[in-house]
Amino acid sequence: MTDPPEGLEHWSPQSVTPIDLVVTLGGDGTILRASSLFRRGRIPPVLSFSMGSLGFLLPFHIDSFPKVLARIFAGEATTMERMRLGCTFLDAEEQRTDGGEDIACGLEGWQVMNEVTLHRGRSAHLNRIDAYVDGTHLTEAVSDGLIVATPTGSTAYSLSSGGPIVHPSVRTILLTPICPRSLSFRPLLLPGTSEIQLRVHKDSRAPAEVSMDGQEARTLHPGESVKIRVSRWPVPCVARWSPSASSRVTVPPQDLALPVVGVDASGLMDDPTSHSPLSQLDETDGEDEWVRDINTLLQFNAAFRNKALLRHAQL
Repeated sequence: MTDPPEGLEHWSPQSVTPIDLVVTLGGDGTILRASSLFRRGRIPPVLSFSMGSLGFLLPFHIDSFPKVLARIFAGEATTMERMRLGCTFLDAEEQRTDGGEDIACGLEGWQVMNEVTLHRGRSAHLNRIDAYVDGTHLTEAVSDGLIVATPTGSTAYSLSSGGPIVHPSVRTILLTPICPRSLSFRPLLLPGTSEIQLRVHKDSRAPAEVSMDGQEARTLHPGESVKIRVSRWPVPCVARWSPSASSRVTVPPQDLALPVVGVDASGLMDDPTSHSPLSQLDETDGEDEWVRDINTLLQFNAAFRNKALLRHAQL
């Protein structure tokens, strides 16, 4: 976006400090774009409206925006914290090459909401990537690449590569291989406290292209690496209430510009009784939003689920 239409301002990472609420219109990609603008620190609550496309991060349809915004400004906002990953790049001498000072908040550091992907790009050769967890060598991956994903990203590229579906409230990091040569290389779920380092093997015949939330970031040559860990700044997404909203909190209007209250140090737990009337705006018949999404968007276990629904309807 180089020349914004008259009346619109083009915001950048250098001008995000005074923002209290982010509103996105479109698909899941608009939320990833909003997340990428907040690299320096806290990101304000994100309110997302679907423009007709389906997605896991779109709780409201655009037709309901007047009622939703009215509820928001009345202080009836419920958010779900979605984990991000903080990344830093290192050269072959383990020196930082991204110009930042901290892995999770450097000025030029990377914050990703879905996944970090190392892949062979246009090369005809497989990547050789050494994977380390908390400084310990885990494995040498000979494959088309590796994906390090958040629970939110578990339903994106990682899922297409055979990774598991993970509830967004689970604090974990996914490590998923892309077309590995070894059939015994299975996806892993690692603790959210882990630090993962992926280094291109010194004898690799191909460099590794790095993608961050689907956007090409840079190329890693043999000996170079990227370190990844959970960011201290998750994305608070405004969500509908559901009976299992164990990772959601109610945000009063005066706190919209502050970190979400009611969350412990892990960023996962809150008072499950803090529910918002926003659920009245987009009815889900009491069905959990995430359960609805994996069944609607992914057709999760569809044949057996349909039979189960018929049985329950007959009771």
